[in-house]
Amino acid sequence: MRQTEFDGRGSLIRWTQSEGAGPALVYVHGLGSMSAVYHAHIAAHPALIGRRQLFVDLPGHGISDRPADFGYTLEDHAGALAAVLDAAGLTEAEVVGHSMGGSVAVVLADRRPDLVARLLLTEANLDPHPVPGAGSSGIASYTEEQFVHGGGFPEVLARVGPTWAATMRLADPLGLHRTAVGLVHGTRPTMRELLMRAKTVDRTYLVGGLDDALPGRADLIASGVRVVTVPDAGHNIMLDNPAAFVREVARPGQGSGMREGAPSRRSPGGQPSRTATAR
Repeated sequence: MRQTEFDGRGSLIRWTQSEGAGPALVYVHGLGSMSAVYHAHIAAHPALIGRRQLFVDLPGHGISDRPADFGYTLEDHAGALAAVLDAAGLTEAEVVGHSMGGSVAVVLADRRPDLVARLLLTEANLDPHPVPGAGSSGIASYTEEQFVHGGGFPEVLARVGPTWAATMRLADPLGLHRTAVGLVHGTRPTMRELLMRAKTVDRTYLVGGLDDALPGRADLIASGVRVVTVPDAGHNIMLDNPAAFVREVARPGQGSGMREGAPSRRSPGGQPSRTATAR
């Protein structure tokens, strides 16, 4: 396990990694999740053995610290993720972000383009104020006091289902609530706008085919984002259709998200689970 300070006050963000060669793969989890739990089986696939791969738990989640004076906005989380990549000596990493983690990855690519060569986004949140549900909007519907001390946290755990609750119960209630509020508020420009303008980054957006509703799909494609619908999968594509997910992670960057004619920054060469959505 590795760790580094992320907030200037001694708080530590922790990650694990497998040593290897080639562009590093960095896995970033969704709201109330943990990176290794959702991605370790992907990293262990023969197609990815031999790659350097990092599993990062964002502040307030998993094994990382949970400071009460941290902001937990998307920008704050992106800063913490940047601290990991800097400490690991990485540049031009391939960031695999699920749901909220994908949103953080988009902000990271905008703020620190030196750190990101490729974004592989799994049903990432691109717009503020999502449709009300059990995830970020449901958590943010509580006040901080209600969620942390007034019974809101156990109520949400009871609603999200056993798969998501297995990792959410390990999250810090304060950090989880503030992260949900930050995700609902989004960024300005929005995460969608940041993604569409990141034309020097190889960008792929994965959509689960069980509910293939992606607003603004045509505009994303027109901006150079490669949009892929994964069959037999819901929000947790890596759990529902791991074979298809591995193919996308292992796929060499084609420069599809770059300006036409621009040189690549990289060198060449199951049953669906239908669990609650981690948004």
